[in-house]
Amino acid sequence: MKLAFDAKRIFKNRTGLGNYGRMITKALLNLRQDVEMFLCTPSSKGDYQNIFQEYNNAHIIEPRCKNRVFSTIWRLFNEGINCKSDIDIFHGLSQEIPLFIPKKVKKIVTIHDLIPWRYPHYFSLFDRIIYKNKVQFACKSADKIIAISQQTASDLIDILNVPSEKINVILQSCDDIFRKPISNQDVLDIRQKYSLPERFIVSVGTIERRKNQVSIVKAMKWLPEDVDIVFLGKKTDYAKEVIEQAQTLKVTSRIRIIDNAQFSDFPSIYSAAELSVYMSVFEGFGIPILESLMMGTPVVASGVSSMPEAGGDAALYAEANNPESIAFQCNKILGNNNFKEDFLPKAVAHCSKFSPDKIVLQIYNLYEKVANE
Repeated sequence: MKLAFDAKRIFKNRTGLGNYGRMITKALLNLRQDVEMFLCTPSSKGDYQNIFQEYNNAHIIEPRCKNRVFSTIWRLFNEGINCKSDIDIFHGLSQEIPLFIPKKVKKIVTIHDLIPWRYPHYFSLFDRIIYKNKVQFACKSADKIIAISQQTASDLIDILNVPSEKINVILQSCDDIFRKPISNQDVLDIRQKYSLPERFIVSVGTIERRKNQVSIVKAMKWLPEDVDIVFLGKKTDYAKEVIEQAQTLKVTSRIRIIDNAQFSDFPSIYSAAELSVYMSVFEGFGIPILESLMMGTPVVASGVSSMPEAGGDAALYAEANNPESIAFQCNKILGNNNFKEDFLPKAVAHCSKFSPDKIVLQIYNLYEKVANE
């Protein structure tokens, strides 16, 4: 089977959408030797430019001209698919499908969330218009849609009136680096590298309003004084509010924002933390919850949207905008030296559902079904 993918974010994006694309494509190449893969991207230069070099059946398709305007037009229209007339399926991994893909090529799109519809105030007018048009076109033109959670599937039906029979819920997994064991020395090294405090809670995700880090800072009022908070993610203007809240509560010395951490260091940072906390007000999935559980680090998460799907019965849940509720759940972990004994079996059982091989097998079966229709 010959498959083409919109691979821009595979090479450029270090977080959610990029991780999803890398997980799907690499697991698929490892699982199915009979697959020939065409990865379409305006440019393969970036942090992940060499990730497919070991695969003879993976081909990178780029525009001849790397001018930014030309590359944007190239990606918007058909990403060079016309040059590969024998492609069986095009898979838009990040909510987009180019215009004018040949009719005989079957189309699948993965939809991660419909947050601009639910929370438009988090986006500029321009971004909302672009995003909504792309997603609506993708949903209309795709032969099948993959929703990464039941929450996203419900939103597609309720908000965009997508027929339920067009939607397949296939959960996502996380990067393979969260499946590798971390040694005590790895933890010591990472503490030194980032000057991490002795006891800390980690919160992973872009520092932005939707991720709701201010509520985590407010919860420090009820947390032990020897426990710090480490925020791990790219800063936006919202980071100023996080810092101002810490100043108001006089806990600035207990707050760290690390916006330049290498992704390869995340597993060790999770392992060094006493727990992770994720208080987003809405997510299509909530990948940091799963990453934390994979590393055997307890999680307190917001109990809304898709996050209970990501955490299952292995996570604790709090009200996202209730700092006292957040602290109460965190203290269940911080104040119980035996918490991990009960937690770890639940985490292992829950994480087993998110094996890349299981997920990619579901996706490949969908490819076969669509190709034969």
